[in-house]
Amino acid sequence: MVGFLNILFYALIMILVFGVMIFIHEAGHFFTARACGISVKEFAIGMGPKIFSWNSKKYETRYALRLLPIGGFVSMEGEDEDSEDENAFCNKPVWKRMLVVAAGPFMNIVLGILLTFIVVLAQGPLGSTVVAQFNENAASSEKLAEGDEIIKVDGTYVFSGNEVMYEIMNQGYEPIDVVVKRDGEKITLEDVRFGTLTEDGVVFGDMDFKVLQEKKTFGTVLKQTATRSISSVKMIYDSIIGMVTGRFGLDAVSGPVGVAETVGEAAKTNFVSFIYIGAILTMNLGVFNFIPFPALDGGRFILLCVEGIRGKPLNKKIEGYINFAGLIILFGLMILVTCKDIFKLFG
Repeated sequence: MVGFLNILFYALIMILVFGVMIFIHEAGHFFTARACGISVKEFAIGMGPKIFSWNSKKYETRYALRLLPIGGFVSMEGEDEDSEDENAFCNKPVWKRMLVVAAGPFMNIVLGILLTFIVVLAQGPLGSTVVAQFNENAASSEKLAEGDEIIKVDGTYVFSGNEVMYEIMNQGYEPIDVVVKRDGEKITLEDVRFGTLTEDGVVFGDMDFKVLQEKKTFGTVLKQTATRSISSVKMIYDSIIGMVTGRFGLDAVSGPVGVAETVGEAAKTNFVSFIYIGAILTMNLGVFNFIPFPALDGGRFILLCVEGIRGKPLNKKIEGYINFAGLIILFGLMILVTCKDIFKLFG
């Protein structure tokens, strides 16, 4: 019974969180289309059969809530077919169509930044890039020293304790170079070693020291929000690269079921953890959607770039085949990962 209640709780949390992310994403497309004078036929949250819908006589738009909480869409006149309507998507300048396509992922990233701002505000002292104290038997203490101000980790500039932690986690599973400022002089420490930890078969670096805390001011809050947001976006791209290169296997990838479990556990822990996971997820949705892959917004954006360069659109049938193939691949991956998550959940 307890297991069933947990699954129900995870499902409700997933629907809530995914619903907000999808709504923000589709609202970006919707309002940008309206601003560009494009006729919108339907604004839908969810996929599949309609639960209920209503029509706006003023704008001739149908608003719908659909059964499956796995996505949403904004259906525009002339989006996938030719149209003689001057307000059709296909009849608008390329730059306006590019704005409409990019607006969805952009709004997800904006939401992620706002949620990150809330997390930073709610937390206590903020971590700097200055080494304060080493953990017991810290491997990095062989070359790093207390008082070192870390400037670069494996070639990447860092501006906050959060960035230091992420770069060490991402790159520090093997010896890396670290640039620090020591006694007013910038020096490069070669082949610095850190501790490691393993999760889902993947080895990560482990930051084996603590950093000095920054006083929380409006300026430091803005700085931490910006740096954490950049780290979140970089983390998503690093994860995609890791999957392509084979560093991350299937066990390290989560679908809707795995995400629901993670979000549910965060919700049980505390509000800040829940908001932080929400920030990561909505940024993930924004960044992932802007990958130049067929059926994603990034793929459509690239096709519009090609149209702008050629001076004429691609054949609608060819474009349709490309997007359909991409959709089949994405659904196949989602089903595979979801099945893996279900087997893992029931252990």
